[in-house]
Amino acid sequence: MEAVIAVVALLFVLFLVAGAYAVVKAVGAARRGVDRTLTQARRTVEDTTLRARTFAQPGAVGELAQLRLKLRTSMRATQDALRAGVAADASLHESLALFERLSAHGHELDDELKRLESEPDRITLSQRLPALKERTEQITKAADSLRWAARDRADKFADDDLDLLKSQIDLEAGALRHWATEPSGTTQQPSPSTPPASSSASSGSTESSASSASWAEQSAPGAAAPAEAADRAAQEPTRPAISPAAPRPTYPWEKKAKPESTT
Repeated sequence: MEAVIAVVALLFVLFLVAGAYAVVKAVGAARRGVDRTLTQARRTVEDTTLRARTFAQPGAVGELAQLRLKLRTSMRATQDALRAGVAADASLHESLALFERLSAHGHELDDELKRLESEPDRITLSQRLPALKERTEQITKAADSLRWAARDRADKFADDDLDLLKSQIDLEAGALRHWATEPSGTTQQPSPSTPPASSSASSGSTESSASSASWAEQSAPGAAAPAEAADRAAQEPTRPAISPAAPRPTYPWEKKAKPESTT
């Protein structure tokens, strides 16, 4: 009884631990979702504010807002492209590491541009604008280069895969239409085992001439000794010149011949 109670208590504790773990994971996922939503909303508000300043505040402040908007747009697009491509292409890990280093310079420049927006000395701000523009151009150009290189690489792989797939489909289509490539008639080729007529005729004539020559040698006078011929003649039994005709066999289904009439 005590063992059953212990097992039930252990199962209850395990259920409590599993439930607490599930609740913690759900709360963490919800918190991360809320953080992403807040971050996205904050970025949208900041981008909208920068666009408004670009058109509403001409001069140095408007140019700063334009530089910030350009920098943020380029860096965000490159980050999204690299993070989306690294899942399918592992070679983009190095590119993503380089972008992280470039992103540090981008954040530093964005913070500096943000501080300069509240700078009251417009003359000093105008003097620093060319250097800030050049720095922004360098960072955005590097980010754009990484982004377009990753996209060109993905497009190249997609084109190669499509070409390979097209060649395989063409090969399969040709195999399915095999009747279209077969010839209309077939010509019989002479069998390699059958010798030509001319060669057989020549071999036959050669054999005939050889046999004729051997027969001529055997039938020539003086070819066989007289003693041997006499012995063979003595050993052979005497046979009649004409063999008597054998009686014709009769069969039970044959009709008897009728005697000829004398009248």
